[in-house]
Amino acid sequence: MESRIRILFLIIAMVGLSGCAATKNLFGIGPKEAPPPSAEPPGQVIDPQVERREIREPAIDREDFEVGAFVGIMSIEDFGSDVVYGVRFAYHVTEGFFVETTVGQTEAGLTSFEILSGGAPIISDSERTYTYYNLNVGYNLLPGEGYIGEGRAYNTNFYLIAGLGSTTFAGDDRFTVNFGAGYRFLLNDSVALHLDFRDHLFDIDILGEDKTTHNLEGHLGVTVFF
Repeated sequence: MESRIRILFLIIAMVGLSGCAATKNLFGIGPKEAPPPSAEPPGQVIDPQVERREIREPAIDREDFEVGAFVGIMSIEDFGSDVVYGVRFAYHVTEGFFVETTVGQTEAGLTSFEILSGGAPIISDSERTYTYYNLNVGYNLLPGEGYIGEGRAYNTNFYLIAGLGSTTFAGDDRFTVNFGAGYRFLLNDSVALHLDFRDHLFDIDILGEDKTTHNLEGHLGVTVFF
């Protein structure tokens, strides 16, 4: 009798457990199967498409010497302005420092006193030729690049320059100090354009008083490295 009762309880327990499992599956309570892994990798949020462009950048030749010519305007204090022209020769000691010698010439005009008085000229025509010889030291302060169009870059340099020299003017050789700044634009591996501004200072007394004159010069030049 006891064995029958045990068998009956076992049957009831098995039916109850199977019913609970069926109920869980029916109401979605049972464990869920994980979705199969995706074969495709997740896409990128940003897909940059950078188009590289080729730029040719002229570089200064390994040669350290530079020679060229220039032309511009020079204003001689009290004697007006005229065309100035000359030559330059430079040696680049390092990438920053260079030494330069320049020779330039222009012609002085009439002073305001000569124009207003109508009298005899203060200096003769031959003495109005203004010639200077300078030895300078320069420093490339701001090297950079300039662009013309989309496919070409040009090396550039903004430099400071100063030095000593001699000026032949009004029948005398005058000790001269000069200083200024310039901009070098390299057209190709050996040819460069220069835009320079200088102030030449020397003492003169031909107008009755001894004074230091400022003679301003601006010129455009072309040089070649070799």
